[in-house]
Amino acid sequence: MPKRDPELTARNKLIKGLSAEIKILLPDVLHKTKFDNVHSLNGKIGGKFDQFIDIKNELITSSDHFISLWLQGYKDDLKNRGSYAGNSNLYETYQLLQKHTVFKDYLFLFLKRVYLRNFDALSKKRPTIEDAEIYIGQNNANYGVLITPRFVNGGFWENDKSEIRHFKNQYWSIGHILETGFVIPGKNDRITFRDVTDYLNFFVNVIVRNSGSKYEMEIAEMYRDYVLNHSRPENIPLLIPEYRYEGIDVVHKYRLDFTIIEPNDLNKVGFELSPWSTHGHLKGTKGMTQKAINEKASQNFNKEMKKHKSYFKKHGIFTLIYTDDDLKDTSEIFEDMKKYLEPKTSSQQLKIHIFDDFFTNDVTKYTTGNKDVYIK
Repeated sequence: MPKRDPELTARNKLIKGLSAEIKILLPDVLHKTKFDNVHSLNGKIGGKFDQFIDIKNELITSSDHFISLWLQGYKDDLKNRGSYAGNSNLYETYQLLQKHTVFKDYLFLFLKRVYLRNFDALSKKRPTIEDAEIYIGQNNANYGVLITPRFVNGGFWENDKSEIRHFKNQYWSIGHILETGFVIPGKNDRITFRDVTDYLNFFVNVIVRNSGSKYEMEIAEMYRDYVLNHSRPENIPLLIPEYRYEGIDVVHKYRLDFTIIEPNDLNKVGFELSPWSTHGHLKGTKGMTQKAINEKASQNFNKEMKKHKSYFKKHGIFTLIYTDDDLKDTSEIFEDMKKYLEPKTSSQQLKIHIFDDFFTNDVTKYTTGNKDVYIK
């Protein structure tokens, strides 16, 4: 049985409390505003929040942030109507909010509840369409990780773009892969996983083992233990092995050993294990002059650096590089990784002033015929 989500439990408790407060205020609000019933009342203030807020692109970090955006959007909508604002239902509601404090209190409680009910969709930064699918693995053993995967008639996988915002799990997390699995490029087939342990065994014993690197195996096993011992394993970011630079292309240009995409901010961090034996050792130098050897070493170095610069330019991945001295103790490398495995809370400066500005005495006067309209 899955563990109860303490955050969801706390959120539901808050929603229940808000509903109780709203219910207490409702009779007085209906009496003073003269709305026929609660449905018409709530329709006036809650039916158009996507009209006032760019919910497709805005990352909304708290209920106060949501309310401030709603107030700003409402106010901007009225001002953009200019002299015609007075002919709108919006202005009638606006006047009632200015007149009745209990209606203002009701509005704030109602919007706070709207935010909490839509918390998952509103509080997560959403990836761009280009970043919403990644491909991993070696040639002929590559897999795709999408957010809302669907197989289309052309014989390829794509995301259902309209549903990306509503994806319930943290993007690029253990919970993500349990929901979507891996897609098989060019085939209407997936590899799915029963539970966390099932995925981690595949991660260690199939994908990472195929790399042939003992260092990668050591780190993969540490990651497996870390996730299995975590209180909320489904929220842990994926440790993505063999991130393919060219994506689905069979003949790939580069692969990164490991990558972590932080769920909150979607920042990408790469980890490259570069032992001298595979990344620096020069072969076939017998008979070469020192100058020629230096030139060959320089070419190898430039090739390696070009790989990391390319990843940063195309995918925004900053890469940490570990050489032989670091590889003597891979547990230290994993300690670096752990800094990115615990999701961080995003911060967003709120326009707190809108809470006051919306209800101040500073007004703009518009005139339509013989009717004056005042918007604060």
